[in-house]
Amino acid sequence: MISGIFSEYTLKLKNVLMSFGFTDLLDICLVAFIIYQAIKLLRDTRAFQLLKGLILVGLSFVLIKMLNMQASEYIFKTLFSNLILVLIIIFHPEIRHALEVAGANGFRNFAKRFFAKRRENTDSQNVKEVVDEFVKAVVNMSENKVGSLTVFERQTLLGEIIKTGTVIDAAATEQMFCNVFFPNSPLHDGAAIVREGRVHAAGCILPLTNNNNKVNKELGTRHRAAIGMSEQSDALLVITSEETGVISIAEKGNLTRNLTPEELTDKLMNALTFTKKDSKGTVKSFIEFTKNRMGGMFDEK
Repeated sequence: MISGIFSEYTLKLKNVLMSFGFTDLLDICLVAFIIYQAIKLLRDTRAFQLLKGLILVGLSFVLIKMLNMQASEYIFKTLFSNLILVLIIIFHPEIRHALEVAGANGFRNFAKRFFAKRRENTDSQNVKEVVDEFVKAVVNMSENKVGSLTVFERQTLLGEIIKTGTVIDAAATEQMFCNVFFPNSPLHDGAAIVREGRVHAAGCILPLTNNNNKVNKELGTRHRAAIGMSEQSDALLVITSEETGVISIAEKGNLTRNLTPEELTDKLMNALTFTKKDSKGTVKSFIEFTKNRMGGMFDEK
């Protein structure tokens, strides 16, 4: 059975190659270019997480079809029948932004924007240096009761949030963090974003949480913003209170208060180093599971 299917696909591939012309090559290149630019457009926003979710749904549909699960297949077919409309609704802010940039700046600037190379991730061993410098700054601000809100970007990219502040792209040192949050400085009221081991932006505006049950009435806007951002992304947020000097961390919609410098260091190290290792392992595990499952099906036949 498998050899018959293989022969059929080989014959089809041969027919396609014989009729393949320059126009087909141009068509493939154009589609590849559009897909590539779409990924570059989305990769710096939270919408990229939605895109990865859609890809996972697509892989699930392929698996369901192979296993001949008719009820699930019907649900997925109903969903995919309106896929274009679904994609437009989900990604309409990004699509609108791309068209606005193209219209306002012209094609040349638009191309420059999306062909620009993003800096490579910093070496994992540099994480400890960044964390040590940051913890020193937090202890300093806590002792002097300086309010601060720092966001450590992880898998969910925060390009939309960065646009609300000022990009500074500076080394993550104790002095830099203290300067950013120095009282009455231009950027002290907003949040600082740490990306790839550097202070990428400051003065950024974060979304507030709508779940007031999680927030003590004594806490102010910084803590509400930290919880709100952690609800909408996988970022780790660190807050120092200007009233009490208490150090807090917000993660996955939960706020942990009264942290010691040692506890803060441990949490940051565990969160930031785990993120780099986890994503590849998860994908690899899924691929191995699918391969084993498919291999078992073929062996049975």
